[in-house]
Amino acid sequence: MPVGNGLTAQQGGYALKSAIATLPAGKRALYRFAITGPGGRPVTRFALTQTMRLHFYTIRSDLTGFQHLHPVMARDGTWTADLAALRPGHWRMYTQFTPDTGPGRGQDFVLSRPVTVPGTASTTALPAASSSTTVDGYVLTLHGDLRAGLASPLTVTVRRNGEPVTDLRPYLDTYAHLTAFHQGDQAFAHFHPRNKVTGDHGGPTLEFMTDLPTSGNWRLFLQFQTADVLHTAAVTLYVG
Repeated sequence: MPVGNGLTAQQGGYALKSAIATLPAGKRALYRFAITGPGGRPVTRFALTQTMRLHFYTIRSDLTGFQHLHPVMARDGTWTADLAALRPGHWRMYTQFTPDTGPGRGQDFVLSRPVTVPGTASTTALPAASSSTTVDGYVLTLHGDLRAGLASPLTVTVRRNGEPVTDLRPYLDTYAHLTAFHQGDQAFAHFHPRNKVTGDHGGPTLEFMTDLPTSGNWRLFLQFQTADVLHTAAVTLYVG
């Protein structure tokens, strides 16, 4: 688990720097940024985390429009994230990384900055909390009584056409990638299943140990892969 809730652009001497405060609506856009270290210089050495040097996420203030990307870094430490079209409104850009040098070496950071997409913005109501969701014909069922500030187990079972799914493929070195955002402040959390990876034979049950710091509704985005297709399921979960 990364330290903090991802709602700051600076932590432990590291900072997410970007000159971009607005992005265009309705078309692909590039978001350029750098991670600077305690000395103020761009960091260029990052440890691999789930096979990547840096994970990039974006979410709208109403918790729609989720994107999970893996940007490219130039030699000078400038990263470029190629974003799919964004709707007008307020967005937040998150970076998750582990420095491979300096005083923060080995520590997992999540830093973020807000971005505005100009235009007429309409809010999408958050779907009600539920114990199941469906994506691309896959039915995901959640089991768990999650409590704020406590380590709480969460089990996700994957079925298709009523049958257990047992052909999940590794995605970023694990069978699933779970990203969560808190309704209201967009606090960030991120988990992976504890299941041992044994080739292309994941499922039907994914076992997570969660630690969500705040009660209320959280919007969960669970990504998993079958064959060469990446699926992203979304569900609202209430944390007591």
